[in-house]
Amino acid sequence: MWDEFVRQFNSTFINDDMYKLFLEGFKNTLILTAAATLLGCAIGIIIAVIKVYHHQTGNGKLPTVLCNIYLTVIRGTPITVQLLIMYFIIFAKFDNAMTVAILTFGINSGAYVAEIFRAGIMAINIGQTEAGRSLGLSEMQTMRLIILPQAIKNILPAMGNEFIALLKETSVVGYITVLDFTRAGNLVRAETLQPYFSLFFVALVYLLLVLLITKLLQLLERRLRKSDRNQSA
Repeated sequence: MWDEFVRQFNSTFINDDMYKLFLEGFKNTLILTAAATLLGCAIGIIIAVIKVYHHQTGNGKLPTVLCNIYLTVIRGTPITVQLLIMYFIIFAKFDNAMTVAILTFGINSGAYVAEIFRAGIMAINIGQTEAGRSLGLSEMQTMRLIILPQAIKNILPAMGNEFIALLKETSVVGYITVLDFTRAGNLVRAETLQPYFSLFFVALVYLLLVLLITKLLQLLERRLRKSDRNQSA
């Protein structure tokens, strides 16, 4: 039994340098998740500000309508379908699958981040905005310097969940031939005909990543709460 275990382990990780596939896939998964998160946050903040501005002032009706259409379409269709449309139709003549994947996951994440940020901004008392305006700050300065910093603290747990969800959603990127961690495990399985080590290893690494991110977010939340208590004291 031990000899069989060693044989399957070597076949999955050692022979023909199979471990390099896992390393390459792991690297691509982290790059894709990080880049898509940054893009999603940028899109989400812009849309959230537009919607909150319209809610508070009644202005900007057309941008708000466009934002609502974007949110409805992106949130109402599967990420896999969006990925295939982007790769095979919209960017059919573009040969960089990784860039297409980053754009797709960033745009998809932006729709969810937008609602998270909007809820966080709306949770801030309107008096904060009025106080900023009374000090001579413009609407954008008030939003950037007063409202958003407070909103970010409120939405940190939700943003952490979105990041974890995005990390796991990237496992479908193999549909457009990007070598992510999941596809690496599947390629090794097909090459070695040993599914146990490769697939359970992929699942274990994802689990450990999620646990690590969750722990880091908990530490960050505690530090922010401690900082708030020190400021109030």
